[in-house]
Amino acid sequence: MKLILINKRHGGTKTITLGFWSKAILFVCVLALPLTAVTLMALQWSVVKGEHSLLAPNISESWEQQLATQKAEIKRTRQEAASKLEALTLRVAELQARLVRLDALGERVTLAAKLDTDEFDFSQRPALGGPSDELADHALNVPSFMDAIDDLAFKIDDRQHQLQVLETLLSNKKIEESVFVAGRPVTKGYLSSHYGRRNDPFSGREAWHAGVDFAGKDGSDIVAVAAGVVTWSAERYGYGNLVEINHGNGFKTRYAHCKENLVKAGDVVKKGQVIALMGSSGRSTGPHVHFEVYKHGRTVDPASYIRRASR
Repeated sequence: MKLILINKRHGGTKTITLGFWSKAILFVCVLALPLTAVTLMALQWSVVKGEHSLLAPNISESWEQQLATQKAEIKRTRQEAASKLEALTLRVAELQARLVRLDALGERVTLAAKLDTDEFDFSQRPALGGPSDELADHALNVPSFMDAIDDLAFKIDDRQHQLQVLETLLSNKKIEESVFVAGRPVTKGYLSSHYGRRNDPFSGREAWHAGVDFAGKDGSDIVAVAAGVVTWSAERYGYGNLVEINHGNGFKTRYAHCKENLVKAGDVVKKGQVIALMGSSGRSTGPHVHFEVYKHGRTVDPASYIRRASR
């Protein structure tokens, strides 16, 4: 078999003679070209129709499932993180509110106990210091951080309870001090007559004097020696204008011969409050206050209550 090649530019020709094996190879190549084209077209059509994949079907499905699982895990993790952050925010806000109440309670206790407000200033952070020596192997993770928050909340509750108990004790002590019968019934004046037997200033005979007398300037202040409730504020035979105060625990006091009563029955009075003005009403020889102390319904010598200091 001969092949003749013609050169258009130079007009020459070239003849090639093919042997048996050359003709066989050329024949095979000519037949293989259509088969290859048909095969490529079939593969392309299969890919378009989805009937064939470069990857095995089970591998592709496995990858898709893993991707969907990872997306769901990321979504769940984000939701859990948002939920924990919201819970932590609420917890911190609750602790801040408790600290505000604790500061207010501490200030009340400071005032009730009459402590130095410059030393116990609850509006300022406590002074702390010292060299830093952090633990190298200590890592603050989420569980330990939440445990620290819970421990702080417990300590705040415990301190608040202790301060409330202390405030109650101080308040009770303050109430006891206010109702504790002690001191003089006048701001100015002098003791003019003692408790017990004496000569009556009108008859001259020996008589029983159930109180003590404090003489002073007409119209000067008469004060309550303890807190209590006014049970009498009016004129009474022999006493003139009388103020009677019940202090509880079986104690009551009387202030007689007043020029003017400044309180009325039912009033609650404080220790040291002005309750009347000194005068000479009733059976009296001049401006003074007749002061009596009753304990469980019987008069006692006021001298011991006048001399003792408030607890």
